[in-house]
Amino acid sequence: MATELNKPAVEQARSLIRDGKVVRDERDDWSEAAPTAQQENDFIEREGWTAFSHWHLGVDRDADPETKQAYSFPYGDFTKVHRSGVISAESRAGQYDHDDIEDALRKLLDLIDKDQGED
Repeated sequence: MATELNKPAVEQARSLIRDGKVVRDERDDWSEAAPTAQQENDFIEREGWTAFSHWHLGVDRDADPETKQAYSFPYGDFTKVHRSGVISAESRAGQYDHDDIEDALRKLLDLIDKDQGED
């Protein structure tokens, strides 16, 4: 699996954060906040695979782009960025030596935390 940084997803996440579309939750909240398989399926049916891909910081260019297996490191719930999702994804990216993805997630977390007082 050749997972690489999904640059359009990074841009979308930055834009959402700048627009205040952020849930400032804690790391352990991601297990409850992460979209379910059914929510993912509904989103894909409604918005398509490209939109789905933009909610994941990792993409495997060798995988079929119309499968969930092609996308990893989700950071939000299809409407907002979740701080918990960013933290969880950053930790996993570090575990699996995806340095560019880990770095992008760290920068997103810094942006979320920097803008915390600007709600």
